[in-house]
Amino acid sequence: MKGILGRKVGMTEVFTKDGKLIPVTVVSVEPNVVTQIKTKETDGYDAIQLATVEKKEKHATKALTGHAKKANTTPKRFLKEIRNVEGTYNLGDTIDASVFEAGEYVDVTGTSKGKGFTGVIKRHNQSRGPETHGSRYHRRPGSMGTMRPMRVMKGKKLSGHMGVETVTIQNLEIIEVNVTENYILVSGSIPGAKNSLVLIKSAVKKNDKAEAKELITYEEEVKEESAPKEASAQEETAAEEKTEENPAQEETKEEKAEEAEQEVAGEK
Repeated sequence: MKGILGRKVGMTEVFTKDGKLIPVTVVSVEPNVVTQIKTKETDGYDAIQLATVEKKEKHATKALTGHAKKANTTPKRFLKEIRNVEGTYNLGDTIDASVFEAGEYVDVTGTSKGKGFTGVIKRHNQSRGPETHGSRYHRRPGSMGTMRPMRVMKGKKLSGHMGVETVTIQNLEIIEVNVTENYILVSGSIPGAKNSLVLIKSAVKKNDKAEAKELITYEEEVKEESAPKEASAQEETAAEEKTEENPAQEETKEEKAEEAEQEVAGEK
């Protein structure tokens, strides 16, 4: 098991050299710091704690500041544990995007978008009542159940708060890993709003690896564009030199044009 914390930036699409379009989610991955190591002897299970996103010391508590100083780092905003991690880590070690490779399958965990207080139609996908013909039942939740208990039974689907839940989407493929710009492209959509925290971990159900996709890159070549401009400048200088060398040719052309105008005037 391996993982890393990141922030959801948004969605875009990339093209492969085979001509396929792949919708992807961009996850910004800043270097994660190992702030705590748990073992079976001390805590009853093996895990490491990752921290990311800088936090000002004046906004951090003394406990958080002291916890970060043990790992020789500054206070962080997000802390998360990952159990049964591959390899050995020490306090203060950093993990970057290179921990994953293109073609690996991962599970992405995030907090879903908040929808506020919603009705049963939006929250539980129920159907509405008739809109016309005297019906007065439109978007209500319906019957509360049998008469005898004299109360609403547990599990009845009613209106209430929707969203802001921990959601995990499994078996997503990593399309690209960019260590220099600190981002990972994950196929498909992942839970959460833009700029929200997400946890990328190795897939639990899918341990195999797909072939890395060859993506089309768009890079502007400045050198090729400047070459024809230089050639055109050379042509202009050559034309100017010709006119300077043969000024008599231009004079003969003007004389011929005047003679032709005089002939036309005489005919009239």
